[in-house]
Formats: sequence, C-alpha cells, structure tokens
Amino acid sequence: MTNVKPEKTIAIEFDAAPKAKLKALGGADRDTWNARLSNLVAAALPVNQDNIEASKEAATAALSGVVDINPADPVEGMLIAQLIVAHEAALSMYRRAWQQPPEYFEARTRYLALADKTTRTVALLTERLDQHRGRGQQQIVVKHVTVNADQAVVTDSVVSGKSSEGLSSAKLVATPTAGPMPIIDPYATESVPVAGGGTKAK
Repeated sequence: MTNVKPEKTIAIEFDAAPKAKLKALGGADRDTWNARLSNLVAAALPVNQDNIEASKEAATAALSGVVDINPADPVEGMLIAQLIVAHEAALSMYRRAWQQPPEYFEARTRYLALADKTTRTVALLTERLDQHRGRGQQQIVVKHVTVNADQAVVTDSVVSGKSSEGLSSAKLVATPTAGPMPIIDPYATESVPVAGGGTKAK
C-alpha cells in the first residue's frame, strides 16, 4: 500500500484595509509588495553586499530614485525597479571596462559590449514606462480659428501625438498686413504678342 503524503499548504493573509505607507517604492496599495520589491532592488545592486555601509548607501540612493520616478501602480513599480538595476549594471560595466589594463583589450571590449547592451535595455524599459503612463497615445485637438470679415472662417483639425507635431494657429491662417486683396476686373484685357505677326487682343 502506497503512503500518500499530505500536500503542504501555506497560509497567506491579506490586509483588508491596506495603508500603503511605502507605495512610492512599489506602486502597490499593500506594503508587503512594496517592501518585497524594495528588498529585491537593494539586493540586485552591483555592490559588495557583505559591506553593510556600502550596500546601505547604495540601496538608499537607488530607492530614492524610485521614489522620485513615483510608480503609480505595481506594473510601474516593476518597470522602475528593473530600470534602476539595469542602469546600475550598465554603469558598473563601463567602470569595469576602463579598469582593465590596456593590454587586456578583449576584456575591455567585452565589458563595453555588455554595457552597451544594458544601456539599450534601459532605453527599452524607459519607453515601456512612458507607454504605460499613456505618453505614447495620440491626442486629437480641434482648433477653430476665426478671422475678420474680409477673409474666410477657417476650421481645421490638428492631430498631435508622440511622433507628430501640432500646427500652430499662425500656420493655419496667414493674415495679410496690407489689408484685403484687391478686386480684379474680369473684363480687363492685356495685350499679348502673338507669334507670326498676328493681331493683338483688344
């Protein structure tokens, strides 16, 4: 007869009325998430974790940056956490590259390649954060421009967004400074020479 071991269960408790004192660090309403994310960021920094003073100083500086970026929700908290750590890693790779002796050209080149790759990750995370916050969405702005009685009424729609440039009212309407345009006589004629010695228009 096979003995079946009972499954191990883990009791998880959630605060029904979270206070979110640490929301600026993780973007969540529950500080268990915010504290967990903060600890992960501090442990992922490229410093000697055995050096208490150095790790504390680095963690304080990095988490201060997180607070300034101000995550609004847990998704932003994750993106910002990865952004901070990737930024630290990129600068660490650059530092290691220039610490290599000149004769270790291949090692220096390798560190610079890793730093360049990490820098691209930083740019990608920054773009994703902007898109999540809605900065990448286009907005439609309708501008109505009215001019004096001698001219027409201009109504135009201007689409502005991340990659398009909105038009100003000065570009929509060019207001002349010399007054209204003169009226042209439709019956006025002009003498035009005709090839072959023909007659002239009267």
